[in-house]
Amino acid sequence: MKFSILIAHYNNALFFKDCFESILKQTYTDWEAIILDDASSTDEKKIIQEIISTDKRFKFFENEKNSGVGVTKSKLIELATGEVCGFLDPDDAITPTAVQKCMDIFHSKSEVVLTYSRFMTCDQHLKSISPFASARQVPNNDPYFFNYPIQIAHFVAFRKDIYEQTEKMNSTLRIGEDQDLYLKMYEKGKVQFINETNYLYRTHQGGISQNENKKRSHEYFAQVIFNTMKRRGLNMINGKKIPENYTDSQEIFSLLNYQNEIPFRIKKKIKITLQSIFG
Repeated sequence: MKFSILIAHYNNALFFKDCFESILKQTYTDWEAIILDDASSTDEKKIIQEIISTDKRFKFFENEKNSGVGVTKSKLIELATGEVCGFLDPDDAITPTAVQKCMDIFHSKSEVVLTYSRFMTCDQHLKSISPFASARQVPNNDPYFFNYPIQIAHFVAFRKDIYEQTEKMNSTLRIGEDQDLYLKMYEKGKVQFINETNYLYRTHQGGISQNENKKRSHEYFAQVIFNTMKRRGLNMINGKKIPENYTDSQEIFSLLNYQNEIPFRIKKKIKITLQSIFG
């Protein structure tokens, strides 16, 4: 079973060497790495191509024009030839057993459609700062699960054939496309948490989902959740009516405030425990 490592690149060649080397260190060897460049500068593309020239498992493609992360990641999945896919940002890295841990589950559990683990927040030199503490197993088969607060995060891997059964990634999204993917895959089967830190998330000034984009990310995530509610045919949530049309993020997130309350969290923990025992 082949694993397709998918890399959406845009003017991030400065940090790509670490990403490249982390892929080469994978203990699972049946992989391909597909890079789709979103109209970076000529010099940036040249650096990437030179780095990957030593290994034929790396494949380089280009968008004709800058199209955004939603379009680029959607195309990457189409280009993948592996049965399992996972996204890796070009300025980040994965630990040597990251792919192996995912594939062990996919080989042994046909009902699992998506896996995820912890990530380590790092400085610009990939020196550890702190782990993503919120990552944990979530309840499966829950129509009111929206990954809020965020628990499913890097390193995420998913079955491509199951992805093909969804509405597929919303290519119009420029932020939040990952959450859109996770929630659509969640609806098709079980998701499983790998209780290890398998992804190194680099923080730096040029990060797409960092800095001034945080507020925009919050808004896009609310839109993804609203679309999920509609896709699942929900009209009410916790006794409150879901609006017919999207207005703003505050209205959507206010519907989910109850999921942060202690009684709900206790019930969720019991449900997860029972699912882990009885499947």
